[in-house]
Amino acid sequence: MAKTSVKARQLKKERMVKQYAEKRAALKAAGDWRALDELPKNSSKVRLKNRCQMTGRPRGYIRYFGISRIALRDMALNGKIPGLKKASW
Repeated sequence: MAKTSVKARQLKKERMVKQYAEKRAALKAAGDWRALDELPKNSSKVRLKNRCQMTGRPRGYIRYFGISRIALRDMALNGKIPGLKKASW
């Protein structure tokens, strides 16, 4: 499980990306690279990292569910994800 400070930093970046999205798009369309460079670095979408919504784990992220493989397995075994069960043959 990730530290709460790492989770908080990720949320802060997500809020900043959303806040500056329209302004960044307008500056990119206008080709004003100098003004774009003066915006905060964390307002860029490429600085975001996919993290598990439950644990904050950065690796093994499954985009369809928005959680890591470990959290997915735990939820599937507990029956919390409808239609998903452990394979056996």
